[in-house]
Amino acid sequence: MYSNLKVTESDSKVGQPLHVSVELENTGSISADEVVELYMHQQYGSASRPVRELKGFQRVALAPHTRTSVEFTVNSADFRFWSAATNAWVEDASAFDLWVGGDSNATLHTTFTHTIATTK
Repeated sequence: MYSNLKVTESDSKVGQPLHVSVELENTGSISADEVVELYMHQQYGSASRPVRELKGFQRVALAPHTRTSVEFTVNSADFRFWSAATNAWVEDASAFDLWVGGDSNATLHTTFTHTIATTK
């Protein structure tokens, strides 16, 4: 069972990593393996993006009736995409959806904003 999805930076900056954690629990009576998958969607930007893009996964082994925390780091490369319009890699500031679960139909969801860092 998946629960307690957290994004440590609700307002991340372009070029800086984003840290994501989720709790995973084996509620069964036998040991089990689970592949935890992280999906993202850019809500708006300079180009249309896929509804869900797989950005990370981890295989986790759990003993019966145990719980663990699974952590992901989303780096700058995970936000970038190739733009045919500019013929370059682009990292847009945008609102993002994030899902974590056992497959692409994951329902555990949160949102965060990815902004352009300003200098003072």
